[in-house]
Amino acid sequence: MSQTRLDTRFAALAAEGRPGLVTFITAGDPDTETSGKILAALPGAGADVIELGMPFTDPMADGPAIQAASLRALHAGQTMVKTLAMVRDFRRGDDTTPIVLMGYYNPIYSYGNARFLADAKAAGVDGLIVVDLPPEADDELCLPARDAGLAFIRLATPTTDDKRLPAVLANTAGFVYYVSIAGITGTAAPDATKVGRAVARIKAHTPLPVAVGFGVRTPEQAAAIGAEADAVVVGSALVQAVERSLDSDGRATEATVGAVSALVASLASGVRRAHAA
Repeated sequence: MSQTRLDTRFAALAAEGRPGLVTFITAGDPDTETSGKILAALPGAGADVIELGMPFTDPMADGPAIQAASLRALHAGQTMVKTLAMVRDFRRGDDTTPIVLMGYYNPIYSYGNARFLADAKAAGVDGLIVVDLPPEADDELCLPARDAGLAFIRLATPTTDDKRLPAVLANTAGFVYYVSIAGITGTAAPDATKVGRAVARIKAHTPLPVAVGFGVRTPEQAAAIGAEADAVVVGSALVQAVERSLDSDGRATEATVGAVSALVASLASGVRRAHAA
């Protein structure tokens, strides 16, 4: 497939000699307008790549924080049409920061695969992470996505052994997402030493960058993981920053966008400390 913004960004990070910061937010959380403002603020705060969650009623790989974010978004009326519109709006002001849509297959299937791929590409999406589509189902969405010019990003986990890894990597593009803990998102802290060994093992099988996520919450953790990986992914901590900023009725406040931006800035400083070290 042709080069995407992901390839360009990771090449620039490699040239700079530092890991990237990948930030996850849920589209439409706590409402479409506020979510759009958060999205627009992420690059300026230090995000190198953005994962935009597609809300779903049953996000089985996610912990309570991202589950709650999905429900807030859905209750506020978020749809796939609105999520793609958020990307289009973002692209009017930023044509360089990569955006990856992350979530589950059901909302894509309901939208219609061919329509989704065409609309996502036209909106300015660069890649997809669909956590419940295994390599055995590549014909379903992965290969059509790559034909449409969208990177299909796979997850590897602590239980992905050397026998399974080639199948996981076979049609992966953009980067490999290494899940640093066994379990759901946001429930445990990663061990940097174990992460380093896992990243080295994955890199023995692929030239793709390896981003590490699940459990990173602080600048110190970001620095430790960034010293071992090509990028650090933070999600649950950011959606919790959204949640903590809401009023008693669950609505956005004047503090909501700034709360997320401030946390991203602190995490970005941690990632850059990994480079300095």
